Amino acid sequence: MIVSGSSHWQGSFRDGTGTISTNTKTLREMPYSFASRFEGAPGAIPEELLAAAHAGCFNHALANIIGMAELKIDSIQTSAQVAMGSDERGPAVLGVHLVVEATAPDVTPDQFRLFADRARQTCAISKALSVEITMDATLVP
Repeated sequence: MIVSGSSHWQGSFRDGTGTISTNTKTLREMPYSFASRFEGAPGAIPEELLAAAHAGCFNHALANIIGMAELKIDSIQTSAQVAMGSDERGPAVLGVHLVVEATAPDVTPDQFRLFADRARQTCAISKALSVEITMDATLVP
């Protein structure tokens, strides 16, 4: 299965504007800009979308791991805090911190820590943050 998103950008890094969309139309041409990403102005933030995706992926993975242990899970609330900054190559995601609260009556605290750590390591978004990124690039005349 392949899922996709797209973005259109016009103008310079600082003064241009763009939109972000998903093929499923969950997001439809959400506007973003330098100011929305780095100065708190209204608009989408690509890294914020990464945070939401990571939290959702983690919750699904944790529910699966607990279920595979034949234990009951009532609810999981996760926030992913994406640290933004810069490195020698420019703007960068410096790290992600997950904050998780769950209600699982059959799970002990030790089991929960083990299950949560396994979900942190194995959810698809966690793994994606360290994969090779390939590209096809075409300059249109």
